[in-house]
Amino acid sequence: MNKTEKPPTMLSHGSLPYPRGTLVEDTASGLTGELQGVIEERLKETGRVINRQAFVRPRGDGIEWDAPLKRIRRVEND
Repeated sequence: MNKTEKPPTMLSHGSLPYPRGTLVEDTASGLTGELQGVIEERLKETGRVINRQAFVRPRGDGIEWDAPLKRIRRVEND
């Protein structure tokens, strides 16, 4: 494999930092919504996690979005 090729990875459900449905904020965009799930991307060779994406759904109506898990924080006044 050359240096520009991405190593083989696999996706799986990751553990949630808060219960599903918790009101969270995407700190980069300021958007808030309910945490729906987390997907982890792991290297096939070693199993090391290289990326964790949170999936968030707006309360009421709107389009679900994903963001790196490190950008997601719980909204205290849920």
